[in-house]
Amino acid sequence: MAARPSRGAAVVCTALLCAAATLAVPGAAHAEPPRTLAQVQAEVNTLYHQAEAATEAFNAAEEKVLTQQKNLVALAISLDAAQTRLATLRDQAGAMARAQYRSGGMTDEMQLALSSDPETFLSDASLAQRGARAANATIRDLTSTQAALDGYAHAATAEWEALVETRKKSANARTQVESRLARAKALLATLREQERLRLQKLEDEAAYQAQLAWTRSDAAKKLAQLPRAAGDASAQGRRAVAFAAGQIGKPYVWGAGGPSSYDCSGLTQQAWAAAGRNIPRTSQEQWRLLPHVPVDRMRPGDLIIYFDDASHVGVYVGDGAIVHAPRPGRNVTMAGAGSMRILGVVRPG
Repeated sequence: MAARPSRGAAVVCTALLCAAATLAVPGAAHAEPPRTLAQVQAEVNTLYHQAEAATEAFNAAEEKVLTQQKNLVALAISLDAAQTRLATLRDQAGAMARAQYRSGGMTDEMQLALSSDPETFLSDASLAQRGARAANATIRDLTSTQAALDGYAHAATAEWEALVETRKKSANARTQVESRLARAKALLATLREQERLRLQKLEDEAAYQAQLAWTRSDAAKKLAQLPRAAGDASAQGRRAVAFAAGQIGKPYVWGAGGPSSYDCSGLTQQAWAAAGRNIPRTSQEQWRLLPHVPVDRMRPGDLIIYFDDASHVGVYVGDGAIVHAPRPGRNVTMAGAGSMRILGVVRPG
């Protein structure tokens, strides 16, 4: 007969089984090791970059909403005018139909044969021909106005559906922005004050090193050697630079276009609006639609577009510097033109 296990052996066995079960449960493993400041910096930068890209998507959607709303108002006015015109033409067509009914609907030849005064009839017939031509014109107008009315109604329906879809995109982009910013804020909240200060120094050092590397690039060297006349800002460029510089110290707020706060493209758009030039709202559209110039030929007032997705933009102010709205938690400031990865340069005017 087999010996019964002792109570102590049973306890040990139970403990081992529990430990094995714990290891087998997903998520019950050891806690993740704490992140290094460099890892936190990388993650925060990624979140802020994603938030900025989503901000530009939000700005684009909001801009499109405004355009679609204006289109709907214009369509409504056209629709109302077409309906009024249609009602008038229908009244005219009805009057003509009643007149034809009163004449018995007889042909001109029959009326001439039955007329007691042929000369008067022929005079009346000339008037009748003109009336017939007017009737035909009215019918043509009636047909074309009805077609226009149908077209406006169809366009208004399509525009409304597009507006609803754009509002969905705007709401989704807003959610993306707020989500990324909340995650960045929560991550930063896990740091002690000293760690946050060290993180700031790490960011400043990274920007400095990037700027230093850029100043040694061929493009920066050629820019420095550019004859003064070729590198001088235009009158509009000087006004754009003056405006941007005047906003230094104002806070970055995503989706803002002034006057008390800005996001990156809101600042550049308003800077050039102050210079008398209307430019697109988002950094992507500024990159897509404005004339491109080589980096080594840029001049003050030009816009430098950053990152492969064109999600950031600043105003070049000369001497290798930009004024830009960096990100949430920061203010409009001056920075090195090469402190971020340059995609290219555009010149509004």
